[in-house]
Amino acid sequence: MTGPDPRRPEPRRPIRILLCDDHAVVRAGLLALLASAPGIEVVGEAGGGEEAVVLAARLRPDVVLMDLQLGPGMDGVEATRRIVAEAANRPAESGATASRTTTSGTTASRTAAPSSTTPGTSTTGTTLSSKAVGAERDGPYVLVLTTYDTDADVTRAIDAGATGYLLKAERPEELFSAIRAAAEGRTTLSPPVASRVMARVRGAGRPALTDRERDILGQLARGLGNREIARALFISEATVKTHLGRIYDKLGVDTRAGAVAVAKEQRLLP
Repeated sequence: MTGPDPRRPEPRRPIRILLCDDHAVVRAGLLALLASAPGIEVVGEAGGGEEAVVLAARLRPDVVLMDLQLGPGMDGVEATRRIVAEAANRPAESGATASRTTTSGTTASRTAAPSSTTPGTSTTGTTLSSKAVGAERDGPYVLVLTTYDTDADVTRAIDAGATGYLLKAERPEELFSAIRAAAEGRTTLSPPVASRVMARVRGAGRPALTDRERDILGQLARGLGNREIARALFISEATVKTHLGRIYDKLGVDTRAGAVAVAKEQRLLP
């Protein structure tokens, strides 16, 4: 009897998915869609945040597809926070179950995808490795799948520990790629979400000046004195002095020239 052929790639098990969405029709659609994706297997469904936390702990999926708005009870952000926190505090468990748990607690058998599935590519075009995915992580990664893309939603989800943030308007191929990326711990963001995140990062280090402070800073950059600034903006000199003090504090300077220099460097001038 001969041993394993070292030239053959290591078999891959399917990426195990837990769905969390409070709309049964949406879950049914996702089930049908993901059934068409090679190398992806749905092992559980949850209709609310509390249920998702319980099933994530029991099933140990590789990826949790998490909606944000889940009706009454725990929302998707809090569920994400708890799933990530619990995963970080428990040991990894090898192996995978071959059944899918539904919201009613029953199990339905499901045929796993063939182990010879060709690896897909992530949204960045990087080919996945042939190793079994999810084996290095003590618990699941959370991929947000939602219709909401406001700054508050994105910030809360990422701060809670979500690995990726995808909008439901994306094409199926983008969803499949995002799932494969999430299973490896790589971040995937829908383009509108990525733009919001980048804007947040770029503005993180800038002082938060009010509109009036920006106006005064602009006049200051023109070389005007307090009296001239007051006349130009139809305010009193005392008000100008008060705003200048706040501007100095926010910019970390104590001179007019210093304020103008920092404002130009950080592109704060109107």
